Amino acid sequence: MAERLQKVMANAGVASRRASEELIQEGRVMVNGVVVTELGTKVESDDSISVDGKLLKKDEKKVYYLLYKPRGVISAAKDNKGREVVTDYLKDVPERLYPVGRLDYDTSGLLILTNDGDFANQMMHPRYKVDKTYVAKVEGLITPDSIKKLRNGVVIDGKPTSRARAKILSRDTKKNTSIVSLTIHEGRYHQVKKMFDAVGHKVQKLSRTTYGTLTLDGLTSGEYRELSHNEVRELLKLINNK
Repeated sequence: MAERLQKVMANAGVASRRASEELIQEGRVMVNGVVVTELGTKVESDDSISVDGKLLKKDEKKVYYLLYKPRGVISAAKDNKGREVVTDYLKDVPERLYPVGRLDYDTSGLLILTNDGDFANQMMHPRYKVDKTYVAKVEGLITPDSIKKLRNGVVIDGKPTSRARAKILSRDTKKNTSIVSLTIHEGRYHQVKKMFDAVGHKVQKLSRTTYGTLTLDGLTSGEYRELSHNEVRELLKLINNK
């Protein structure tokens, strides 16, 4: 049965579907020795596919890892400017991994990496509403009124955010800063930072502490571990119940 080229690439662990589409459009993908640049292209199971001259392995074992991403690292498998990327921390893993979604360069915390394209696509799809919790250090002493606004949703980029969970963890009157926990299920560009900007508090430091049922327990910055079968099953259960 024929399948879209980007889906086959994602399932083979090349990159997410979106990133695979970019590779196709850049002319870096060949099917049966011919460069393909059209996103609607469909391929058969016996077609030969190569990316940047490297033949695709379609039967690669599916693996899932949790990384405690440090600040100052790019959420990508490669960077054309030679900057440090998240896969640099998993060099001992033989499979070709890519991150599920992104964390900003200056944001630390929980990041999933996998070679399972369907899993990654489901985790990132907005309709499945997977909760993600962030802990932010912000400028100023945040008030209960601002917390209420975050919970009810604020307008960013001309569009309201969904309801969220927000909680003040601490406030430092001497340094004029606050630590706040914010749980959202959306994944809009710079969403957390923009939400705090919308209530008048600039983010100084940001970390993602949970993703669905996963936490950073037992890990320090730069460390990673493989997810158990139960953990993957629990994540899939979250989206299958939506």
